[in-house]
Amino acid sequence: MLVKITSKNQITIPKKVIENIPKTEYFEVEIKDGKIILTPVKVVPANNLEKIREKIKKLGISKKDIEEAIEWARES
Repeated sequence: MLVKITSKNQITIPKKVIENIPKTEYFEVEIKDGKIILTPVKVVPANNLEKIREKIKKLGISKKDIEEAIEWARES
């Protein structure tokens, strides 16, 4: 499918494409091998962050573990 970038650097995603992905408002954008990749992202409401922190603490995951996981993911 052909799409055009506007003067404001915006692209409209065709309806046929959107119909094939889960309903989402946000996408992670990356460039890989000269291609633009959009990945749907689920945004966690701020009121759930405390529950997430409690679960991380219960699992014994440290800040260093998280930093290493992020570093590893970014290398992939």
